[in-house]
Amino acid sequence: MTDFLTEAPFSLKLTARQQQILELIQKAIAQTGAPPTRAEIASELGFKSPNAAEEHLQALARKGAIELVSGTSRGIRLRGANSQRFNQMAFPLASLSQLALPLIGRVSAGSPILAQEHVDQTYHVETSLFSTPPDFLLKVRGMSMRDAGIMDGDLLAVKTTREAKNGQIVVARLGDEVTVKRFRRTAQHIELLPENPDYAPIIVQDDESFEIEGLAVGLIRNTVLM
Repeated sequence: MTDFLTEAPFSLKLTARQQQILELIQKAIAQTGAPPTRAEIASELGFKSPNAAEEHLQALARKGAIELVSGTSRGIRLRGANSQRFNQMAFPLASLSQLALPLIGRVSAGSPILAQEHVDQTYHVETSLFSTPPDFLLKVRGMSMRDAGIMDGDLLAVKTTREAKNGQIVVARLGDEVTVKRFRRTAQHIELLPENPDYAPIIVQDDESFEIEGLAVGLIRNTVLM
């Protein structure tokens, strides 16, 4: 996913450890589309407990490098120069350094997701926003992926593909519905896993129409357009 800034904003003075954690957050979002949990940060950096990771995250939040969202295990958002590539998506003129991405609205059953009738509008975004160029944007509906940092109204950048590995966040078509979930294939069936305990996993039945439409390769918090 997005290959974000590898340095803190110029005005911030971070310790070496804080810079390391910030880069870890950026890397996690770039690779999985979601920030890491405190436990994942602790494991990656050799902390004795997630509490140590939390202390560093609080320090980064106080310095304005990140924003912490309460109530979610992955409630970390980049701020300042680190988040500019998320929040700037609409430009008056396209340039050679920009991608023209269709924003997909409601998808009709049985028709390709990129069919013209599904395109609500087109946005131009910087090519540097994504390490893997997406093919389209999908507006997130609902909070089933909340704990992965994907909120209602966000614009999910999607790379078209029919294949996915376990643990990747996918856009999948199940029957007449298109959904965003974490993919898992077992010996018995395919599971579409939410990132919110209020929602139940979806078990894909053998007789159901199922297809992967793409992989999440980035996220744009839709604050400019709201």
